[in-house]
Amino acid sequence: MNYFAHNLKTLRREKNLSQPQLAKELNVSKGMISFWENGKYEPTASNIIVVAKFFNISIDELLLVKMV
Repeated sequence: MNYFAHNLKTLRREKNLSQPQLAKELNVSKGMISFWENGKYEPTASNIIVVAKFFNISIDELLLVKMV
């Protein structure tokens, strides 16, 4: 399972952002957000950092499954 894809979609929805809104905030194309969320493409290391900073979480939290 692609935890990044799942976590990104969950975080985006929690902030009530559309894919185009998040794309604008992260300075990437709206298509790239869709590709990431659907697991078609993996983000670059620099994009992972940008996403983690935007959501104010650690890279581990972004990339790994949350254990309950």
